[in-house]
Amino acid sequence: MKRTEWFKRKFPVMDDNGLLPSIIERLSGTPVRIEEIAGSLDTDLLTLKRPGKWSIKEEIGHLGDMEPLWAGRIDDLSNGLAELRTADLTNQATHTADHNSAKTIMLLQRFRQEREALVHKLFALTDGQLERTALHPRLKTPMRVIDLAYFVAEHDDHHLASVREIINSATGHI
Repeated sequence: MKRTEWFKRKFPVMDDNGLLPSIIERLSGTPVRIEEIAGSLDTDLLTLKRPGKWSIKEEIGHLGDMEPLWAGRIDDLSNGLAELRTADLTNQATHTADHNSAKTIMLLQRFRQEREALVHKLFALTDGQLERTALHPRLKTPMRVIDLAYFVAEHDDHHLASVREIINSATGHI
């Protein structure tokens, strides 16, 4: 099954802020899902690299690497900035971090802690902050917190699907 590349994705505008609690639930569940998928895999599979792709450990590390950007963008929105901060589209932090040398449990714990902080930040926002918009720098579309939360949840799932692809290609199992 061919997946759409991340940078070719389009994202709908979320009109109903009442959907945010469900999206936050999805965000808060990502650490559990990645722990369930990767927590018992052997080191060879966790560090297996396909040409031009990240390993499972690098995928997990990337999720953690992105958390400061997501938290910062929530701050941008809650502070009424006109444009969200930009991402490093080369993912230099992930490429240089050497996540394959890190203990898997440390990568998972870091992601869990940072995601819990992000979820807490989302729950602390006021109704007024939820209505503010800022321009997404790459997509050139206005986003509210709910749009950003949905974007992050889709980003999570994109990388979880990459982890599944690695496992499936190496083991033949789903």
